[in-house]
Amino acid sequence: MSAQKKLTRAEQKALRPAQILDAAFEEFVRNGFTATRVEDIADRVGVTKGTVYVYFETKEQLFEAMISHFSVAFHELLDNTDRLDGSVTDRLKAILGLLYDQIVEDRITRELLRLVISEGHRFPDLIDRHHDQFIAPIIAKIEDLMREGMSSGEFRQMPVEFSDIVVAPILTTTILRLIFDDRRARTPNKDAFMRAYFDLLLNGLLVRRS
Repeated sequence: MSAQKKLTRAEQKALRPAQILDAAFEEFVRNGFTATRVEDIADRVGVTKGTVYVYFETKEQLFEAMISHFSVAFHELLDNTDRLDGSVTDRLKAILGLLYDQIVEDRITRELLRLVISEGHRFPDLIDRHHDQFIAPIIAKIEDLMREGMSSGEFRQMPVEFSDIVVAPILTTTILRLIFDDRRARTPNKDAFMRAYFDLLLNGLLVRRS
């Protein structure tokens, strides 16, 4: 087995911001914003507190950068929704499946949601930007699909302004897992959950054929 290549100083420096953000995520998740200490983040990385401040001038800047860093996965989710095909029902089910994977089953996204809920009042501008960049486009895609389904006669007529209700079961499942972990909130079987979810959803959306 060949020895692992030792990183050059330049390579180590290039990796440092991401390492700090990874460590910051774990500390903020464990302790919350107020109780998190920059020196504990530095210890996780194996650097001094001063090194952290070289890249992030304040703990507030570090928190904001951490949220932005781990929100990148939503870019990929949005890209994936643009490549979907099939009927309106097929595409809606596919988007909701992607959301389930990204929110319910992904620990990082679940914990980001916890931080947004618990610390959002400290960073209203950050939360608003996060909503505009990631949440609003997903809701807009669902609204567009609902309009398309109504125009084609696949869905019955309804107000699309309440399309947040369509994703509510996914958010509820996520929040229950955050509150109870696996003590009381059962980790759902995805296939069973999605079958029940689509049964309820599509019975409300689809036009009934006589």
